[in-house]
Amino acid sequence: MDFLTEAAGKNLHLEHLEDEILNFGIAGGRSAINFLRALRDMFAGKSGSAMSVTVKWDGAPAIFAGPHPETGKFFVATKSLFRKRNAEGAVYYTNADINKDKSGVLASKLRTSLQHLSKLGMTQILQGDLMFTNDVGTMDIDGEPHYTFQPNTILYAVPTNSKIGKQINRAKMGIVWHTTYSGSTIESLKATFGARIPGKSSTVWQDDATYKDVSGRATFTAMETVTITGLLSQAGSQFHAIDAGSFNKFLRWQDTVPPGAGFKSYLNTYTRAGRKLPPSGKVVAGYFKHFNDWWIKNKGDSDNSKKSLRSHLAVIRTSTTALKNVVDFMNYLIQAKLMLVKKMNQATGLARTFVKTPNGLKVVAPEGYVAIDHTGGAVKIVDKMEFSFNNFTVAKSWDK
Repeated sequence: MDFLTEAAGKNLHLEHLEDEILNFGIAGGRSAINFLRALRDMFAGKSGSAMSVTVKWDGAPAIFAGPHPETGKFFVATKSLFRKRNAEGAVYYTNADINKDKSGVLASKLRTSLQHLSKLGMTQILQGDLMFTNDVGTMDIDGEPHYTFQPNTILYAVPTNSKIGKQINRAKMGIVWHTTYSGSTIESLKATFGARIPGKSSTVWQDDATYKDVSGRATFTAMETVTITGLLSQAGSQFHAIDAGSFNKFLRWQDTVPPGAGFKSYLNTYTRAGRKLPPSGKVVAGYFKHFNDWWIKNKGDSDNSKKSLRSHLAVIRTSTTALKNVVDFMNYLIQAKLMLVKKMNQATGLARTFVKTPNGLKVVAPEGYVAIDHTGGAVKIVDKMEFSFNNFTVAKSWDK
């Protein structure tokens, strides 16, 4: 199985493209460059690019629905479909099943999903992001009335007099499908990114997640193509400067340390603070201090603990050059990725997107995108400085 495809075929979690080198070492870094090159070709208008893109909708919860592979009975489920394989309540055939296992808003949304998705005549198991049930509001934005819904971090707004707005007004729920599953049992289900909209019902507003350039403007100019090609060339040069032996030794050590003390966790502290990565030397020095402080706080300062700490810090110290090269490589990937995100954001979407702030609504881009290669491997293409920061800091409409 391709190392970018989810374990056991379950589409439960996707990684950011620039993190693939931390997840899979040198092979992950090489794959990240190949993803970006294929996307560059796609948005430069070159034919034959073996790459597809879907839009990440910020829905919640994730809904699985379709005929059970063993019983043929229609069901709905959340991600516990896989986490609780043999536990009662992982699959819901009836409202009674839902009420036994869930309560509150989540139970209500599952009951609505069961009632209305069962009308679609689904022949495959699909996964989608639930966008709304009975929680659609109205709001005037720039003097125009909109229907609004906020399933998670992002608030979506659709003009009430638009075609989509009229469909949403009639619907009892909305969902965006993005993944198809096949297999003879729940445990053996394999995920394929992409989904066809099943049958129609006036009570269900639904869409697939395929990237659509409605504006006709989301392609690179010749100058933009030259710029992103230059960034990818710099990324390639930096990639070849990474000492594979030293970096692989560091990654093996990372597998032995608690998650909170890991290098990836440390890098996420910049995202949570809404800060770009500083120069690579400062990043590595910052991680050295982060690990030291984390260890003392969580492991204490006994003689044995201090001895272990010294051995851990020695690994970081000897990995300094490799880590600096990795961070520089990641920064080139991020710059190229943000060019792609900016270009894709120029495509007119189905809805306007905002986040709520103490000062009112703030216009934001969509959550991001998923790039899928010819093997079925997939990574997130997201502006972490915007969406991830919002995801860490903006109040959600409900806790999924």
